Amino acid sequence: MAKPLEGVKVIELGQLIAGPFAGKFFAEFGAEVIKVEPPAGTDGEGGGDALRNWRRLHEGTSLWWYLQARNKKSVTVNLRSGQGQEIVRRLAKDADVLIENFRPGTMEKWGLGYEALCAINPGLVMLRLSGFGQTGPYRDRAGFGAVGESMGGLRYVTGFPDRPPVRLNLSIGDALASLHGVIGTMMALHHRNMNGGHEHGRSHGKGQVVDVALYEAVFNMMESTLPEYDRFGEIRERTGTNLTGIVPSNTYLSRDGQHVVIGANGDSIFRRLMTAMGRDDLGGDPQLADNAGRAQRAGELDAAISAWAGKHDADELVELLNAAQVPNGKIYSIADIVKDPQYLAREMIRGFTLRDGTPVKMPGIVPKLSATPGDVEWLGPELGEHTEAVLRDLGYDDAALAGLRGRGVI
Repeated sequence: MAKPLEGVKVIELGQLIAGPFAGKFFAEFGAEVIKVEPPAGTDGEGGGDALRNWRRLHEGTSLWWYLQARNKKSVTVNLRSGQGQEIVRRLAKDADVLIENFRPGTMEKWGLGYEALCAINPGLVMLRLSGFGQTGPYRDRAGFGAVGESMGGLRYVTGFPDRPPVRLNLSIGDALASLHGVIGTMMALHHRNMNGGHEHGRSHGKGQVVDVALYEAVFNMMESTLPEYDRFGEIRERTGTNLTGIVPSNTYLSRDGQHVVIGANGDSIFRRLMTAMGRDDLGGDPQLADNAGRAQRAGELDAAISAWAGKHDADELVELLNAAQVPNGKIYSIADIVKDPQYLAREMIRGFTLRDGTPVKMPGIVPKLSATPGDVEWLGPELGEHTEAVLRDLGYDDAALAGLRGRGVI
């Protein structure tokens, strides 16, 4: 059965997180993703995407790399050389998508900007991920995910009110930008394919640039903070474990010391929780019948729920809440996730084998398509594993390949 993106060709020039995370989505759902990496000696002794050496390594290669680059083809090209830039132009000639996350202006400096590439491939969609976007006074600033999280507003509302803002121990800003980039790219491909006609199975529609700024992707997740500030002058602050103005929705400590999230902010859900707690006095209180009234008595309700939760071990507490149809969940570590029956039933914990025979668990595929699901064909490739095969398809013969290697181009 054909995968949903079979026949789509993606050139991935990005490194580290934002660009490659977007490329991973295309690769998992059947697109041919050709990842271009610097050869050894170009950007450091080892070459390749720096992610190959991030966090925990197995036999010299990051486990994160095996996940981030699965189903991709690795081709080494020195983008700073004229011949390397020519290789990218030849790759882009029949590509559908090109992903890059360099600082704005870098691709243009290399002669690989959108205007240059669309001149040889008018249908190309270029996904450009950067800290601050391709325009505006900050476009030339370096911007990592942490900066996007900070200037996008997320860090300001994260943590406790009496302490400095904190971060998630993940690169969530990069991931959010990637997801926006994938969505934008799929919309651009749809527009191209629906406008311009087809010949020999290929669209003659026009491509475009998908410009994603990390801070804007984060800002897009900030709910109603802007209109609330504009109309009421309200600045949403850090509140620790609860959710401003949505009551009750908080984290509670069980008798055995586990943290359980309870979300009972719906009116009927709140009444069911109060019945389960034996607090029909609160469940039937007219002032607490809607969220506005509950928000005024948030401290009182949190104290009551905390006292009740503290009388039960976490597993018993979850059973009581599930029986009352109150949304809840224990706060999981990765050790909890890996053995959870729901994760296992939905194949979100997958077993794979590294090249040396070492077994390793990796996350499954998201989202799940009923008719054309994505899959993992192989884990992250060796550096330059597909260089020769891909370049031969472009017309490079043995002599040309040898010359490119000798000059450090590939």
